[in-house]
Amino acid sequence: MHGDNLKLGASYMIGAGLLFAGVGVCVRTLSQTLPNEMVVFFRSFFGLVALLPLVWHRGFTNLKTQNLRGHLVRAVAGVVSMYCYFYAVAHLPLAEAVLLNYTTPLFVPFIAALWLQERIPPRLWIGIGIGFFGVLFILKPGQALFTSVALIGLASGLIAALAVTGVRNLTRTEPAWRIVFYFSLVSTLVAAAPLPFRWQTPDASLWPLLIVMGAVASFGQLLLTRAYSRAPAAQVGPFSYSTVVFAAAAGWLLWGEVLDLYSLGGALLVCAGGILTIRYAGVRVAPETPGRVE
Repeated sequence: MHGDNLKLGASYMIGAGLLFAGVGVCVRTLSQTLPNEMVVFFRSFFGLVALLPLVWHRGFTNLKTQNLRGHLVRAVAGVVSMYCYFYAVAHLPLAEAVLLNYTTPLFVPFIAALWLQERIPPRLWIGIGIGFFGVLFILKPGQALFTSVALIGLASGLIAALAVTGVRNLTRTEPAWRIVFYFSLVSTLVAAAPLPFRWQTPDASLWPLLIVMGAVASFGQLLLTRAYSRAPAAQVGPFSYSTVVFAAAAGWLLWGEVLDLYSLGGALLVCAGGILTIRYAGVRVAPETPGRVE
């Protein structure tokens, strides 16, 4: 792989990480006023709107797919993961919520083994073990902090792993832009279902932030796709953990959040385990990954 391609791929991935951290900031801010169901809906809806110019350029006739079921499975898993992740962002320190969501690579090998019959290489267990050991530090089960909120954050990583595996299956026949479009379309429809029961008209001051959240999330996914098109997942995937760094910085600057020693140690272990897993198995963290579901 040419060095310039790796540098460009890493730059795209770090840019995506910055945008995904920005989504977390938007979600945290909006969740102080709006219910989770509305935040998820507007993220999906405005993300879909942001993609329409790309779809127009590609041609609406190119939206035809032979694997609608695969898109539905991936999209439903993605939106459920989003519900869990946004809830965790609203109730946990931002960096911790992002970290729990970024356990996705640790779960992907198990789901891929069950769904795609992929073998788990023996050395992969090293990265998986390190990562899950870090999760225990973040959850702090021995200090009565093994909370339902933290478990919901962890569930977002597990369910996102199902979405990522669905993406890997779809990429055999589908271009990345079509996968992102169907995810945005289906997640918008699914997220609209609870609105009659949870609707709360947003303040005029919140509309710009709602639009920015959706647009930034979609652009982040497109940057992430560009990153994987420039270099192998094993080389650029580890740079996706830049999101954790950006989220920690944002949490500190905006809300005075500081990771305690347990969470900091857990963060290092989760990142190390995730990076090893990506390098050993070529697991795509994003969506997404487009495996990511921000």
